[in-house]
Amino acid sequence: MTHVFHRTSKGSLPVASHGDGVYIVDTDGRRYLDASGGAAVSCLGHSHPRVIQAIKDQVDKIAFVHSGFFTNDAAEALAAKLTAKAPAGLDYMYIVSSGSESIEASLKLARQYFVERGEPQRKHFIARKQSYHGNTLGALAVGGNMWRREQFGPILVDGNYVPPCYPYRDKDPDETLEAYGLRIADALETRIQELGPDTVIGFVAETVVGATAGALAPTPGYLKRIREICDRYGILLILDEVMCGMGRTGSLFACEQDGVAPDILAVAKGLGAGYQPIGAMFCTADIYDAIRDGSGFFQHGHTYMGHPTACAAALAVQSEIEEQELLTNVRAKGDALSAALTARFGNHPYVGDIRGRGLFRALELVSDRGSKEPLDPSLQIHAKIKKQAMARGLICYPGGGTIDGKRGNHVLLAPPFIIEDAHVGEIVDKLDQALQAAFAEAGLAA
Repeated sequence: MTHVFHRTSKGSLPVASHGDGVYIVDTDGRRYLDASGGAAVSCLGHSHPRVIQAIKDQVDKIAFVHSGFFTNDAAEALAAKLTAKAPAGLDYMYIVSSGSESIEASLKLARQYFVERGEPQRKHFIARKQSYHGNTLGALAVGGNMWRREQFGPILVDGNYVPPCYPYRDKDPDETLEAYGLRIADALETRIQELGPDTVIGFVAETVVGATAGALAPTPGYLKRIREICDRYGILLILDEVMCGMGRTGSLFACEQDGVAPDILAVAKGLGAGYQPIGAMFCTADIYDAIRDGSGFFQHGHTYMGHPTACAAALAVQSEIEEQELLTNVRAKGDALSAALTARFGNHPYVGDIRGRGLFRALELVSDRGSKEPLDPSLQIHAKIKKQAMARGLICYPGGGTIDGKRGNHVLLAPPFIIEDAHVGEIVDKLDQALQAAFAEAGLAA
């Protein structure tokens, strides 16, 4: 009998014993290829000796100091390293312990920024439908995934939403991708005008949507138009790269590929690769200076922010990625994975779309390719795929409610940056087997 309160009380989970590169081994000796990095976390795989040694070395020095009393060398070095590489203007880094915390800090900082500037009437955040920004009440409130919000709705602040950039579902047949992206981006301006421009704090968006819609990347020009609209109305652009950032899409920051720099940017997951809990928020000097020259105090904080051991682990992770030029491998193996997925599933009767960037890829599942009609939600096909994949030694990240929180399914893949060609083949082979078994279990002929 377990006394751990797990996410689900149904069934039992295998017990992880140890890691071996891209594999996790359970206590029965079964090996699982971690093709989703947990939830796009384990970008260096498992049991990486350099990172483990960095953690040990830091613990030998000092494991924890409270940020209200001290800074520490690991935090200072990590912030210096990453702000030097961040999009233009993001000169400061606020270090927390998770993605939800990084978003929570982003929202609070954005609000306080305008209060410090004498604009306390600004109270609204605008986000996108089908977005996910974390599970704390603030992050959940700004998220646009209705299923996640529903039961907690009475204790959440109201959200304001515009459509996602989702060309597979929403692009008109005669539209170019560029024209579609500009049209969808312009919905932000309409919503700002409806709310009143001087009441809006910022626009919050995942650069590449992860868990809720499956590697949904912006179309060409979309984020540049969003940036223009934010600038026009003097509101902040807050990008959530908790899942898609830190090299996952092939560049250290995902928004680099769109030529856009936000005012605030949140990261986590791949920052520390799972070796320690860590997340961070980046902000511009303008925002930092408004706090410094105003009250001088950011009214926010967590006990473990700037944690020395977590920062030492993250610094080792980021140094390894840089020195081993792993982003080159992300791009190369990302292209290989995309090609392999297309070759295997491009004509699959239940695969409607294959999308993503770098080692952040997804299949969207449908009941009919022509009409794009989703599978019956009662089939719970995503749960069946996860079960069948695990039985075959593959960890992937299937999801339900892809379209609106209730309808639609996808399978997200986010393997470690260290994968080789043989792993690409193993991922596709085992995923194919899992899909066949899951559809058969659901009574659907593949």
